[in-house]
Amino acid sequence: MTKQLVFLVVTIITLGAFSFTIFRLYKYLNLTQSGFKIDRIRERIKITFQVAFGQTKILRRPVIGLMHALVFWGFLVITIGTLEMIIDGLIGSERVLSQTGGFYNFVTASGDIFAALIIISCIIFLLRRHVFHIKRFSGIEMTRKSELDASLALTMILLLMVSLVGLNISYVSLNPDSYKGSFPVSELLIGFTADYSNGGLVILQEVSWWTHILLVYIFANVLPYSKHFHVFMAVPNVFLTRLQPLTKIENMEEVTKEVKLMMNPDSTPSDEEAQVPKRFGVKDVEDASWLNYVDSLTCTECGRCTSVCPANITGKQLSPRKIFVDFRKRMKEKGPGMVKEGTGFSDNKSLVGDYITAEELWACTTCNACAQECPVNIDHPSLIIDMRRYLVLEESAAPNQLNVMFSNIENNGAPWPFPQSERMKWSDRITL
Repeated sequence: MTKQLVFLVVTIITLGAFSFTIFRLYKYLNLTQSGFKIDRIRERIKITFQVAFGQTKILRRPVIGLMHALVFWGFLVITIGTLEMIIDGLIGSERVLSQTGGFYNFVTASGDIFAALIIISCIIFLLRRHVFHIKRFSGIEMTRKSELDASLALTMILLLMVSLVGLNISYVSLNPDSYKGSFPVSELLIGFTADYSNGGLVILQEVSWWTHILLVYIFANVLPYSKHFHVFMAVPNVFLTRLQPLTKIENMEEVTKEVKLMMNPDSTPSDEEAQVPKRFGVKDVEDASWLNYVDSLTCTECGRCTSVCPANITGKQLSPRKIFVDFRKRMKEKGPGMVKEGTGFSDNKSLVGDYITAEELWACTTCNACAQECPVNIDHPSLIIDMRRYLVLEESAAPNQLNVMFSNIENNGAPWPFPQSERMKWSDRITL
């Protein structure tokens, strides 16, 4: 009874802390702009199963991709066992889901195998970061905090799996002829507890049980402050994938209205059409769409986007990963002030200029390689284009080559420096 009471208190504290964090993020989300519509549900579900659950983009790099996919699939199965542990802890039962029979055998067996595979994968992931120093894990946006963040998360996952295997081994050892479920890996490792007394096995089981469940609770509350928040965000973010072709650039609704009014000067604009937009493009986080913010929370900082970016490869300052890392940092910095004082709050800084430079933005060729490669379907170019629109429409800060083109279009109706009356002169030089 004491164990149940302690566990109940710990669970309530955990849920309270997690709810507080999610509510804070929800308030930040409300500071951003609407506009993204969730439609074509069947197509979204199909993409979610392919990209999120099937890990198709991750598996483009077969070896390391398969290891990451195994970790993801393993977590899906092991989560069922974690839910069972929570139920057992609250009501005082033991292996409550064992009543499901064959399904329980499948869940426990696959969970036991996946735990061993995840342990091996985490060790390799840590070696890749700290021994092999993979190039895409570095960059100006990858601070010491980011490195510690990744190492902490991998270490916690490793300890989660070690405690789970320890729990399974002790359980099988204590009940050699009557344990419920199937534990192929733990049965092979049972020899390590041969010298343990019955009391020692009970202690090992209790320590493993509490270690595992407390690590789950701590991990759940650490994730929202970490790049590993994609554990929660990846599936919904893939569901929210932009379904238009990657190369399609959306027109600005405000500009479209103006063009339509110019084409039909006799029309009378409605009150809505006559309203002047607050801002053209994106200067700061509150100007971006809510989907941009969700993208920033989902970013795994894996660097696949930056590793395929032609601008970055050729030495330009642009790093697609940095765009969303900076977006997330900026919201953390400005969000609390805007929650208290509204979107009119100013700290005399902005996303464009103080975090992301014009040089970075204009280096983008809109080839969409970053969006194509991103394993959680983040749409980098749309945010980059919106920030460039701010520079052009609000600051008149386009590169000189573009300003010349804009001037030619305005004066000559075409990007070239020739009046309309001279457009066909080139044909005079053609001899038949």
